[in-house]
Amino acid sequence: MAIGIIGAGRIGKALAAQFTRAGYEVVLANSRGPDSLADLVGELGPSARAGTAAEAAAEPTVVLALRWSHLPEALPTLGSLAGKIVIDTSNPYLERNGQLVVADLRGRSSSEIVADLVPGARLVKAFNTLPAALLAEDPQQQGGRRVIFVSGDHVDANAQVASMIAAVGWVSIELGGLSTGGRLQQGRGPFSGLDLLRRG
Repeated sequence: MAIGIIGAGRIGKALAAQFTRAGYEVVLANSRGPDSLADLVGELGPSARAGTAAEAAAEPTVVLALRWSHLPEALPTLGSLAGKIVIDTSNPYLERNGQLVVADLRGRSSSEIVADLVPGARLVKAFNTLPAALLAEDPQQQGGRRVIFVSGDHVDANAQVASMIAAVGWVSIELGGLSTGGRLQQGRGPFSGLDLLRRG
């Protein structure tokens, strides 16, 4: 199965490396175009290729590895993502006067807002609670496997993402739907930054 990753910053690079090592094909895209990714895809190997954002969005599973502030502008340009599994890795941080502040979500979870921007997609929140450096590490640490939290409103999509997580070597813990689980794991939520290992 091929995975489209939109965004080639630290999170996008870490996930591309982990998924290609697990045997997935990856189409990686950024705002600067495929040519700017030639060195990176060369490092990732033959399972990775650079593409446009539209090409990455054409894959059945699409990872949004974009900053929160870029999502409202970027997502409408991708065309319809209806029916696809879309993985939201974002956190609702904005930069103001050199400081990171949490955006005003008006009582909603950040992924509920993202879901509105990709109508018809099966949105899953994952890979947003840990920094890129930890996501890039070997998932097996100190006799255990690193935990990745998952939230979403579609049982089949959650299961598919859990399968991807297991293929890499992580272990998933499902937190519920986007409203409840997404709120737990989004930036400044109680599970944000929580680095857990499951043993056994």
